[in-house]
Amino acid sequence: MASVIDRMTAKASGQILWNLFLMLTGSLLCAVAVNGILIPQQFFGAGFTGVALIIHYLFPPLPVSALYLILNIPLFALGWFYVGRRFFLYSIAGMLIFSGALEWMHIPFPVQDKILSALLAGIIIGAGSGIILRSLGSAGGLDILSVMFVKSFSIRVGTTILGCNSVILFAGAIFISLEGALYTLVYIFVNSYIVNLVVTGLSQRKALFIISPQWEKISHEIMEKIQRGVTIIKGHGGYTGREMQILYTVITFQELPRLKQLVRGIDPEVFVVVSDTQEVMGTRIGNQPHW
Repeated sequence: MASVIDRMTAKASGQILWNLFLMLTGSLLCAVAVNGILIPQQFFGAGFTGVALIIHYLFPPLPVSALYLILNIPLFALGWFYVGRRFFLYSIAGMLIFSGALEWMHIPFPVQDKILSALLAGIIIGAGSGIILRSLGSAGGLDILSVMFVKSFSIRVGTTILGCNSVILFAGAIFISLEGALYTLVYIFVNSYIVNLVVTGLSQRKALFIISPQWEKISHEIMEKIQRGVTIIKGHGGYTGREMQILYTVITFQELPRLKQLVRGIDPEVFVVVSDTQEVMGTRIGNQPHW
């Protein structure tokens, strides 16, 4: 009995350490880009970091790290009621880690061109934010709001970030600089794309409709060789009027090339429609976020 408890304790401790490591790694990446690119180039940033930067530009004595911490307090109070307790507690840790990283990580980047700086900042911060969201928590700010929208409305994380940041850009253009807002827009687009890629891109599922006279053999091969379930839908051709069987299956992105090769090998004239999925629920194929 004691050994079982010890193993469970070790597993729980390992999970905690792994998630803290993800949050630390992502926070360091974000902080390096904020202090090394956004502030020197007078970009506004994204989310609550962007709000903190605008306030910092207007009132330079106020540090970005402290402003970020203060801005998060009301959002965390709201998040307590809408997100899971585990995610909430991890996010508190993530917020503190990120605030500390903003205070201490100052590494200059030897890039002067503003467009290149915006692209580089979007890649680094997008990757950092995505790594944080791959953990069981977040760094606070728009991450909390994004997760609330994912759970309630199935709106992608990057989409929420892009929408909210439009408001921040508008405020920055009015109070700071229109030119800075335009450069920041480039950064935000890249950032939102990279976040979606890191969070969902590698685990994206593909839905396929397959129409072929060899549907029985194709169905069998998919279940045997790809080991994915197949749903058979009855239909008939609009032009020929003939009855046909339509195969429907959901697979991982990595399985798609193998499945296409398998299907073409059975029927070179096969008709296949491949579409992206936003979210899939299921014990074996599901890719719902863990928030």
